[in-house]
Amino acid sequence: MAEFFGHPRGLATLFLTEFWERFSYYGIRALLILFMTASLASGGLGWEVFKAGAVYGIYAGMSYLITLPGGWLADRLIGQRKAVLYGGLLIAAGNYALAVPLIQSFYLGLGLIVLGTGLLKPNVSTMVGQLYGPDHSRRDAGFSIFYMGINLGALLAPLACSYLGEKINWHLGFGLAGVGMTAGVIQYRAGWKHLAHIGAPPRDTLSHKRRLQLSLALLPVLLAVGLGLTGVFKITATGLSKSLGLMLLIIVAATFSWLFRMKGWTPIERKRLVAILIFFFASSLFWSLFEQAGSTLNLFAELNTNRSFLGGFPAGWFQSEEPLFVILLAPVFAWLWVNLGRWEPSTGSKFAAGLLFAGFSFLILVPVAGRTNNSPLWLTLSYLLVTVGELCLSPVGLSVTTKLAPSRVASLMMGFWFLSDAVGNYIGGTLASFYHAFPLPRLFGTVALTAIGAALAVFLLVPIMKKLMGGVN
Repeated sequence: MAEFFGHPRGLATLFLTEFWERFSYYGIRALLILFMTASLASGGLGWEVFKAGAVYGIYAGMSYLITLPGGWLADRLIGQRKAVLYGGLLIAAGNYALAVPLIQSFYLGLGLIVLGTGLLKPNVSTMVGQLYGPDHSRRDAGFSIFYMGINLGALLAPLACSYLGEKINWHLGFGLAGVGMTAGVIQYRAGWKHLAHIGAPPRDTLSHKRRLQLSLALLPVLLAVGLGLTGVFKITATGLSKSLGLMLLIIVAATFSWLFRMKGWTPIERKRLVAILIFFFASSLFWSLFEQAGSTLNLFAELNTNRSFLGGFPAGWFQSEEPLFVILLAPVFAWLWVNLGRWEPSTGSKFAAGLLFAGFSFLILVPVAGRTNNSPLWLTLSYLLVTVGELCLSPVGLSVTTKLAPSRVASLMMGFWFLSDAVGNYIGGTLASFYHAFPLPRLFGTVALTAIGAALAVFLLVPIMKKLMGGVN
């Protein structure tokens, strides 16, 4: 397989695919809650923050919850390569639907993006893992480079989409996200030749006829999700949000129970599954803080931060700071993990550090949370701290999941990993509903102390986690 700066050439194709998918996702994220709470006169939906936060939490949580069936479809039916292609097409269609100024189109667009993300997100990451052997010395560095591509898209999207959306027209911002995803699909299809056998459909797992039957059986499920999000079923946003929270709890418990009871696990694989569960809960908590960038912190930028610089820049521009810090620091962390050698911290220690820095990112906002017209430097420092935590946890988490999971269920386990994102996104989005219901210092302080306490607990569990991982660092 051809090399790309010391890495497999296919990494460049997957790098650009994820770049454009994240451009789409973060472009929408920078606009969504602001669009829902903007007045009708300014082209927004005019919703109360409580309702907007509930809808945001549903959308963000479902985007990652659907990665479970998305991973299963790839493992058992169509392969990762086609799953990523179909997912990209659905996401682009959803973005273009959001560009249409109709409430029905708004819900339809969210539904399509949810389904597309569920197909694309777990499978593109799985293919990155397949480019490397389990003990390849550049494996973690490759994931860090891939992660830098994610954040390059996340850096540019808020700058471009927020400017169009907040300053000119909300729907132009949504449409630009669709153009980006379309570019991603085109380059991905053109780069298949660099992926060799990576992401091919499974062999002999199911007959062609059986695959077709299962695919058709899934259509009513997908249709039900789409209809529910388009508002055909008259369900209130808050009621649906509570139902989703309960559903996530049940799915996490049921999925882990099912995985643990599956036949064919070796004793060491079962121990590693327990380690994945610990990482899962730590990851869920981390993402519940991180994903408030699009909810509570986006509102904090809009309502509590002085943005008079440059004539009043869009609130969504703050969301470019965190990916900018990632781009600057990711090469440092990639170099660090390669060169520390025997001094490199364990995966558990990295997770604990990630939670600790995430907690600090909210703790520093507590003294100013009750004020308006705050300096932009407060949010900037908050994003810097959570970025350090992200680089300790997220790319390392992707890598360790692909190392701990048996190859026969690689995409399914990646879907389970992204279920932690679903939980975190749901909690982080839903917390915006309480923006005006509780004093901000209390809200931010509770979030901070919860993360710091969890970090200390994970540090204490590190020796046990090392034994469960069975030699995998």
